[in-house]
Amino acid sequence: MALRQQSSPHTRGARPTSRVMLWVILATIPGLLAQTVFFGWGNLINVIWCVMLAVAAEAVMLKLRQRPVAFFLKDNTAAVTGLLLGLSLPPLAPWWVSMVAVLAAIILAKQLYGGLGANPFNPAMVGYALVLVSFPVAMTTNWAQPGLLWQDAPSLADTLATITSGQQTAVDAFTMATPLDEYKHQIATHTAAEVLQHPTFGDGIARGWEWVNGAFLAGGLLLLALRIITWHIPLSLLGGLALMSLAFGSNEDLYAPLTLHLLAGATMLGAFFIATDPVSAATSHQGKLIYGAGIGILVYIIRTWGNYPDAIAFSVLLMNFAVPFIDHYTPPRTYGHHKPRRGLAGKEAG
Repeated sequence: MALRQQSSPHTRGARPTSRVMLWVILATIPGLLAQTVFFGWGNLINVIWCVMLAVAAEAVMLKLRQRPVAFFLKDNTAAVTGLLLGLSLPPLAPWWVSMVAVLAAIILAKQLYGGLGANPFNPAMVGYALVLVSFPVAMTTNWAQPGLLWQDAPSLADTLATITSGQQTAVDAFTMATPLDEYKHQIATHTAAEVLQHPTFGDGIARGWEWVNGAFLAGGLLLLALRIITWHIPLSLLGGLALMSLAFGSNEDLYAPLTLHLLAGATMLGAFFIATDPVSAATSHQGKLIYGAGIGILVYIIRTWGNYPDAIAFSVLLMNFAVPFIDHYTPPRTYGHHKPRRGLAGKEAG
């Protein structure tokens, strides 16, 4: 009698990749809505444009590699890459900047390495970092001013015209520096109280940004509740960032406060949706803690002493480099084996 051979531990019911990616897409909706409400139509337009480009680029590359196009497209990973780029890029970035980022992510960072599961680096962050280094003007001067969609934000037609015009610098009346960038550059010559008078900070921590980060936090907690991701990377990333901020940034007249690091920029998007990429992140729980903490520490270092307003992309990519080293020294235990006893108890048992 022929018996079916199956590797241990003989578990069943694993969710397919397509369903996992669909939950990730759904979990980003609160953050996308918050971005649209507080910063206008730009990110929504970027998301639609980037997702379309990502799916099309994936299809073309699969065809060139003689792989079944429909089979691989239905896993939704290309759509998630485009979605993350659309959420991360400046709302008023020119259309061609988004296109370069998406093509680099899908072609260079994913398909040329062999496709899903073979890429050592986070594809979305490769695309983002490439355009940030290559087109710094377009990536730092196209952040929309905070303003409610139905009041101060530019109309859908104006936003679409700005994006499709292809100019590196958007209309000055619509744009403003990010809170982290504004604070870092102004604190050198002003006090914290004076810097916080800038309109980008509003009456709260960072006008609009705290709501966006709160919305991505809510989406991240949904992924945790559904066990799509584990708590190790988000918690260690936020913990590493908080530890560095408390250690070096206690004086608000010199460095950005902890609240600004946590609730401005792409902190929550990075912690729950970018750093947790299952392919390019560390494997074991211990490794994930080291990986996440490393990202958080690098985020603070680059934000505080680097030349870029945010640091999620570079921090994630640098820790992607370290993942093989981390995995080598933090292998998960073999199924059915227990952690060896240490000390006197272990000697007595031996």
